[in-house]
This record gives sequence, structure tokens and C-alpha cells, in this order.
Amino acid sequence: MQYNPGWNNSSVNLLHVRAVGPSDTLHYIWSSIGAPAVLLVATESRSSALCVNWTQLLSPTPAGAIWIDPPSSVVYSSAIVFTKVFEYSEAQTLEELFYPTYDLSDFSWDSINHTLNHTALTAEFTGIPAADPGGSFSNGSLTFRMTAYEASGRDRPLPSLLHTANSSKVEFVLAGVAPRGNGSRFVLEVATVEETGVLQKLRSARSIDDEYTPTVFEMLSLVAESQNDSSALSFLQWKATAYGSRTPRREDGIQCQSHGLQAANWTLPVSSIVHAYFGEGVGSAYTISAINISFGGEDGKVYQEKRYLSWSALLGFGQPPKDTFSPLVISIMAVALGTPMVMLLVGSCVVLFAQRKHYSEYEPIN
Repeated sequence: MQYNPGWNNSSVNLLHVRAVGPSDTLHYIWSSIGAPAVLLVATESRSSALCVNWTQLLSPTPAGAIWIDPPSSVVYSSAIVFTKVFEYSEAQTLEELFYPTYDLSDFSWDSINHTLNHTALTAEFTGIPAADPGGSFSNGSLTFRMTAYEASGRDRPLPSLLHTANSSKVEFVLAGVAPRGNGSRFVLEVATVEETGVLQKLRSARSIDDEYTPTVFEMLSLVAESQNDSSALSFLQWKATAYGSRTPRREDGIQCQSHGLQAANWTLPVSSIVHAYFGEGVGSAYTISAINISFGGEDGKVYQEKRYLSWSALLGFGQPPKDTFSPLVISIMAVALGTPMVMLLVGSCVVLFAQRKHYSEYEPIN
């Protein structure tokens, strides 16, 4: 993990996470310069390196300021941008009342230098609006917390996402932000940037097993697929739930819904690292898609009680991890389904044996 490589000023945030494999390297470049974003770059070289022209990156024209050396080693690249947060509430007429949008490219972000943990491989991007006339953020903040992984495993805190060494986690947190209406709900807009020939698809997988995330039976994945062979190149994966506590429990669950994946026909908000890497072709030579993820129960009052909202997602390369039944669940199912079958078989054998025995009141005649 490298913080602002080649730059000694902590007034801006750029975090480079580099994972080296036997014959390749995965690069995650996180930044809050402009809208918070992460670049995902896969290379087929163990020695590929991130290069940053800081003077150009911080200029009004950052195109070309970020590249991977050697450029020929890059086999795939994409970006995920967290663009906006919407807040709305339902009026008595069941109409939705939207409040002014929080544009994340207009936020002021703290230095992540004091939150960077090289042992736990975590960092936090915390910010507030540069202009907050309503004072909603006077006692609150918005945070994107990232975690990198060195091996496969499962997170202990809910929603206990299953991860691999090819993935990282991002956690979206609203803490202490005053809602602007009764029963306010929040919506996070997420945009993706993909190369030509790559399509984004939203998958939903349901399971009867809620062992690791109680009462939640749906997993959603936003998967980038190659048009040529339909192979998965990257993904953003999350459980259909958020939580209203710093130490989440089942009863702290907040309903989470995804509102349609759409091709973005608007200009991507200012995100310096996306334009710095992909150049001015963003929006024309590259495909931009967007999805809205909303948080709030049916009455929308869950956040108002604790003023805390946490939503976790996994992002990475290749196929998203798939949950399978654990040995414990398999054993329980075997006992639950096997016991009635054994009783049925034993009962059938007893009945058949009893029918074959003949009883008579007469003595045999000699």
C-alpha cells in the first residue's frame, strides 16, 4: 500500500494498493480527488508500476497524468466512481420529495494518512460538503472505508462477505448526518467506466441459506463481461442489506434495494483519476453505466433513530465469489431430510414383514 506515491503533500488523497501474483499484478488506485473513485487495472507483469504526474493530475486538464509502466502489460482496466448521494422522503400523497443532492465531487476530504493501517490493510476517506447551508453535516460525516485482502476468507462483521485475494472491500458509512425530513431515505449513485467491448450486467442470486447473514437471502453482483466470450472481468458485489449500527446485529438491518442498471447518457462528474487514466475519451470511447442503491425500511425511520448507516460491497477481478452451504448446514439438512426417509423405509419394511406372516386358530391335521 502506497499513499500519494511521489508526492509529499497530504492535502489530497491517492492510495495505491498493489497485489503481486506468480505472473501478474493487480492495481487498485483509490482517490478522493474529485468524486471518490477506484481504478482497477490488471497487468500480466510482476514488475508493472504505477506512474503519476502530480503537476498534471492536479491541473484542470489531468488527462494522461496516471499510467501503468509498461503500458503494454495492461490486459484490463476499469473504474468505479461514487458520484452522488440523494435524500428523499415520501409525502402523505405517496409522492417522493427530493432534497438538494449531495454531489460527492464537491466534498472536502480529510487526509487518510492517519487512518492508513498497513497491517490490517485498511484506510478511510472521510468528508463533508464544502458548502453545507442546512447544517446537516455539522455533527456528521460521510466515509468510504476500504479493505484489501491477502488471502481468501470471510469477514467477521455482518454482512460477512466472502472474499478472495483478487478482491477488496468498500464500506459506505453515513454517521451523525442530520436527515432533512421525517423518514428520510438515502440513495447512493454508483457509476462504472468500462472499455469498448465490455458490458455491465446486474445479477441477482437467491439462496435458502442465511447462515452468515441472517434474514438476508439475496446477493447482487454488477459484473463486467467481455462481449467476445462472456467471461467475467470484474465485479461489484453486495448483500441486499445495510446496517444501522457500528457493531451490526441482525436486528440492525436496513432494507437495501437496487434501482436498475442504466447506460449513463450524462457527463461523468469530475473525477480526476478517471480522466487522468482514461483520458478525454470517457463518455465516448468508454462505456459509462450507473446504478442507484437505496437504503431505508418501509417507513424510512430506521436511520432517524440511530443516525448511522453502513453498506458494504466487494469489488475485484474475475468472477465474484459464490457462497456455498457450509458443512454445518449440510449436516443439519442431511439429518432433517434423512431422518424422515429412514423412518419411512423402516416402517415400510415392518409393514411388509407383518403382511407376510400368516396366523390361524386351527391346529394342523396329522
